Amino acid sequence: MQYVGKLHSDADRGDGSVRYVLTGDGAGTVFKIDEKSGDIHATKRLDREEKAYYILYAKAVNRFTNQALEGQSEFIIKIHDINDNEPKFTKDPYMARVPEMSDIGASVIQVTATDADDATYGNSARVVYSILEGQPYFSVDPETGLIKTALPGMDREVKENYQVVIQAKDMAGQMGGLSGTTTVSITLSDVNDNPPRFTKTLYDFRVPESLEPGSVVGVVRALDADIGENAEMDYRIIGSDGPGVFDIATNRSTQDGVIVLRKPLDFEKKHQFGLRLQVENVHLNPRFFSMGPFRDEASVKITVEDVDEPPVFERPSYIMEVKEDAAKNTVIGAVSASDLDDKRSPIRYTIDWRTDMDRVFNIHSGNGSVYVLRELDREENAWHNISVMATEFSKSPTSGCPQISRVPVFIRVLDVNDNAPAFAANYETFVCENAKANQRIQTIGATDPDEPLAGHRFFFRVAPEAAGKANFSVHDNKDNTAWILTQRNGYNSLQKSVYHVPVVISDGDFPMQSSTNTLTVRVCSCDREGNMKLCNAEALTARAGLSTGALVAILLCVIILLMIVVLFAALRRQRKKEPLIVSKEDVRDNVVSYNDEGGGEEDTQAFDIGTLRNPEAIEESKQRRDILPETFYPPLRRPAPPPTYDNNGDVRDFISQRLQDNDGDPTAPPYDSLATYAYEGNGSVAESLSSLESVTTEGDQDYNYLSEWGPRFKKLADMYGGEDSGGES
Repeated sequence: MQYVGKLHSDADRGDGSVRYVLTGDGAGTVFKIDEKSGDIHATKRLDREEKAYYILYAKAVNRFTNQALEGQSEFIIKIHDINDNEPKFTKDPYMARVPEMSDIGASVIQVTATDADDATYGNSARVVYSILEGQPYFSVDPETGLIKTALPGMDREVKENYQVVIQAKDMAGQMGGLSGTTTVSITLSDVNDNPPRFTKTLYDFRVPESLEPGSVVGVVRALDADIGENAEMDYRIIGSDGPGVFDIATNRSTQDGVIVLRKPLDFEKKHQFGLRLQVENVHLNPRFFSMGPFRDEASVKITVEDVDEPPVFERPSYIMEVKEDAAKNTVIGAVSASDLDDKRSPIRYTIDWRTDMDRVFNIHSGNGSVYVLRELDREENAWHNISVMATEFSKSPTSGCPQISRVPVFIRVLDVNDNAPAFAANYETFVCENAKANQRIQTIGATDPDEPLAGHRFFFRVAPEAAGKANFSVHDNKDNTAWILTQRNGYNSLQKSVYHVPVVISDGDFPMQSSTNTLTVRVCSCDREGNMKLCNAEALTARAGLSTGALVAILLCVIILLMIVVLFAALRRQRKKEPLIVSKEDVRDNVVSYNDEGGGEEDTQAFDIGTLRNPEAIEESKQRRDILPETFYPPLRRPAPPPTYDNNGDVRDFISQRLQDNDGDPTAPPYDSLATYAYEGNGSVAESLSSLESVTTEGDQDYNYLSEWGPRFKKLADMYGGEDSGGES
């Protein structure tokens, strides 16, 4: 333990009756006191940087009574500093940048180191900086730690990165002082101190003359030792023997110069070009202008290679004219194409058949003359647009496919007066019976598909064969129209109801064309104002504007509608016929079938009321069910007379009538089968008609009444009635 100090009280006589007590910071832990002597000791190593001083309280008490002998007193224990801490830098490592080519003494970065020792006590915390590595390029200020450049003109392109080690030592750098170090990574940043340089002084490129504008001719390259924006450069053409033919652009990603074609090339006109290129930095630094121009120049030679090109027509298109009456093989024009290549290959002309499907024209394969192959008709097709092909056949075996050029040829067919004029419409008119002479009944016009240059001029007149009939006349209005006039007073439809007036129409072109057109005039009855009142059927339809086909269609529609109405009425009439039995309470009792012996009530079945509703079914021929028919066909029977019942008659009357008809039929054989009667059931007064239930006494078996029931019960009457008679006799 380290001795710190001693406490003493005036009341202490040395007899051991005084006890010293210590309280406060670190009492009992850091510091301990001897109760008898008052000596204070430190129990562990003290660190001023951790705690610089301690505040303690001391008092003296009677050992036996614990009574205070003196009041409590305060005292402070200060820790004296010793140089036990080395300087420490705030960063490790440091990163710094300084421009290349900087002057001596250019500031780079300032480093800082701190010492935990007491700066007010001695030199333990006084730090001095020094450079251990990085000389002779850099230096450091010993007091401030500022790092500076120590050499001028440091070139990044020579060396870019530097590692500098800085030491900080306390005790003002004296012997025995503690020290710490740090590393500073210094990078020289780039400046534009290097000009661009072409990799070649002469570039040579070869391109085909068929190269399309916008295509790349070649790439030139210049190098710059700088980096980043200091290495950006621009290319331009400063001289050329083909102005505007080429252009150059800078590829910003690679800093290459790209030469681009701007105009088409033609080997036959110029097969070599020379360019003078210049490259220059984009971002210049005036500080380094003294180092020389930051640009470079180079030459480019571009050779154009010959390509076998298609023929070239003298014109981009041709327009030809031909009259529509031109004879076959008439030449209407010619096209011409030439081979601009040095080889001067032969050229053959053809017409693209897809543009002349009807083979109206043809062309001479050698001289390009276009001639007529078929008759022309301007009114059918006034223009013909064909495509002429010029094919070049190269003499070189390595030339590949033949070269083909096309040119449009527009052929206009000129008009010839080859069509006669005709009525402009299908004229049909009428004349009133009370018409006066020189009365206008119709205005006519004409049309002509021809197109004379001076325009149409039509002439109208009555045909010579009708000129002397003195019925109607034609007045030419000299404006391509004419009036039809009456020649006499009054017309009689009974004598002649229709007049056909032949009108001759001529044109004014050469050669003159004319045609005879017939105007139909109906004679009709009119009022005083000239309004038609009565005319024949054909005239009426003509005035109404209906043709014969339209009338036929209307009549057919009317007939079809009438047939539909008649058919509908017939169906309605059949539906209105009432059935025989209209009562809602139809008789549907069970009947007993006696057509088989035995069985009794078990043979009952429901009677179909439909038989009474359909009396026609009774008229059908019946065959006996008890004998085999002699022939396959049923026997012919006399047709039964029509029923005389009323539609609203009673069922009873109907059954009685049918029973009489069957009884009076001599051809009907007797039936051995039992008739079917209504079965009343056990609950009725009559109960059942079954023979098994009705037989009770011998008197009930009297069957003589069967002979009164008619021929259908004759056999039963003979079977049962005869035996009873025999017994009685």
